[in-house]
Amino acid sequence: MERMVMGLSKVKILSIFGTRPEAIKMAPLIKELQGRQEIESRVCVTAQHREMLDQVLEVFNITPDYDLNVMKDRQSLSGITTRVLQGLEEVLVNVKPDMILVHGDTTTTFAGSLAAYYNKIQIGHVEAGLRTFDKYFPFPEEINRKLTGVMADVHFAPTQTSKNNLLNEGIKEEDIFITGNTAIDAMTLTVKKDYRFETEELNNIDFKNKKVIMVTAHRRENWGKPLNNICTALGKLADRYEDVEIVYLVHMNPVVRETAFDVLGNTDRVHLLPALNIMEAHNLMDRSYMILTDSGGIQEEGPHLGKPVLVMRDVTERPEAVAAGTVRVVGTDMDNIFNEACSLIENKNLYTSMANAVNPYGDGSASRRIVDGILYHFGKLEGRPIDFEPVR
Repeated sequence: MERMVMGLSKVKILSIFGTRPEAIKMAPLIKELQGRQEIESRVCVTAQHREMLDQVLEVFNITPDYDLNVMKDRQSLSGITTRVLQGLEEVLVNVKPDMILVHGDTTTTFAGSLAAYYNKIQIGHVEAGLRTFDKYFPFPEEINRKLTGVMADVHFAPTQTSKNNLLNEGIKEEDIFITGNTAIDAMTLTVKKDYRFETEELNNIDFKNKKVIMVTAHRRENWGKPLNNICTALGKLADRYEDVEIVYLVHMNPVVRETAFDVLGNTDRVHLLPALNIMEAHNLMDRSYMILTDSGGIQEEGPHLGKPVLVMRDVTERPEAVAAGTVRVVGTDMDNIFNEACSLIENKNLYTSMANAVNPYGDGSASRRIVDGILYHFGKLEGRPIDFEPVR
């Protein structure tokens, strides 16, 4: 598709994000924005998550123009929302962007969109249209995403399913672009076959001869008994299989850390590691046997690398991978998690079928499609960008 600059003025875009998952998925998009002569790109981070956000910024060499630094110890959702709203007011008045870009479903995403709406600034929603149709699962992400969709002017949906959700909610088709997911773009920059881990404990794991299970589990709706169930199931897996090593990347939240270390702190072949930088995490994922997670993004990343994913939640807003056969939703019942993981360890045919399923989430060009969509929206590009379609 030929690009055409329609007029000399640049489109001013302010990208707003605040958590590690957002930063991972926004990083390749920011790089694409910075490389376009038609765009003036600015970046504002809220630092809803401080240290984990900074890890990603460092890896991708992104220096924010504005940093709200809103994170507080044991912060509440209302506290994050009000601090982001207040902090963004001055930034938006100063930058006067033509459009803000927000990503996905975080409290930063919702509050950033609300701030832009109050200032009558257009909103572009990256990774739009994902739904579980249950407002408390995931909490508060499902409502953050839906409310952002109500305010957004342009919707960058990763899949046809996401687009259909938006159409069913009354969004105009001309305002929706199917782009694939920028998570896949990020992985083209991070996964390296000759990578050596900075975390020496990982270099000491025999990835060739051990079945390494990578784990993340931290969502708010899983705090308490569900997280205890998850950790207990992990302990049973380590006890049952001598050739299994479990690497649990433990979220910094004190509630999560207390449960993980209380249940698994003295379990052989269970490695409780802090959240890794994105290079470390993606390369760990690439060398793992399978993944157990309650995360959203890993449901996209795992299939790209051919890794079966068990989702420890009752519902998922990413049904495409379930339909493709590379992801299974197993809930938070201890026995179910344990039995599903055992099946993948013992049943080679099941493992192979999940590992070889088609990834429906992207081809590494989502960021290009998003920027083309922005330019088309503002009349800077002749011809609507072609939607992403997964290879069958």
